[in-house]
Amino acid sequence: MKLGIVGGGMMAEAIASRLLLLNVYAPEEVLVSEPNRERQALWRDRYSTQVTDDNVMVMEAASVVLLAVKPQILPLVSAAIESTKPPEDGQTIVSILAGVPLAKLEACFPGRSVVRVMPNTPATVGAGVSALSWGRDVTDADREMARQLLGAVGEVVEVSESQLDAVTGLSGSGPGYVATIVEALIDGGVAVGLSRAIATKLAVQTVLGTGRLLAETETHPAVLKDRVTSPGGTTIAGIAALEAAGLRSALISAVQAATARSRELGQG
Repeated sequence: MKLGIVGGGMMAEAIASRLLLLNVYAPEEVLVSEPNRERQALWRDRYSTQVTDDNVMVMEAASVVLLAVKPQILPLVSAAIESTKPPEDGQTIVSILAGVPLAKLEACFPGRSVVRVMPNTPATVGAGVSALSWGRDVTDADREMARQLLGAVGEVVEVSESQLDAVTGLSGSGPGYVATIVEALIDGGVAVGLSRAIATKLAVQTVLGTGRLLAETETHPAVLKDRVTSPGGTTIAGIAALEAAGLRSALISAVQAATARSRELGQG
């Protein structure tokens, strides 16, 4: 068994679905531990992976374990597997638990090397971004494995652990912010007379295209904004309305609030 997954929720699915699509792992090389029967059926029927509700089975079989449970139940998970031993050739824990520090993870999983990761859901379509931070026992081989694993689902950056809560507040939670903005743009289009279908297509493609333009040209957002803002034009009228409504402050506050919540989860 090459890849074990403890917690078969949405984020684990986002990562694993891409790894399976790209043949990084074959379905028979993946074992998912998930207590929910509906989620078990999804993994079995949609991805043809092996499924269990026994975390011990995963911990004793897999060379790489994607830890994807809710941070609040980590103590229950670690208590159930505390007597397990890793495979003879070693085991690497790749944790995507928001806020849970490396020191705590290493205490929960002695004898294993630990990589702490903050991914995001665009990993499903290979457009994610993941921030990695290394535990004290991580080897060069572990680093390369983690880079390849997360590189299959998008961009990878390496940060100090002290920055991971901030990463969580920005990119980990960011898809939720962007989806809210897109929904608001769609509603705005409907408010000025567009059909919802047309407004949806326009809003989604505008956000997608702008992100791609910024990424591929490495243009600063302020420069792009200035390029499309004509004196007395429509764009500056819209931007003035956004400023009056406090859009910038709201987004900054959202990142700060999510970062603070990530820190709280790590202290639980």
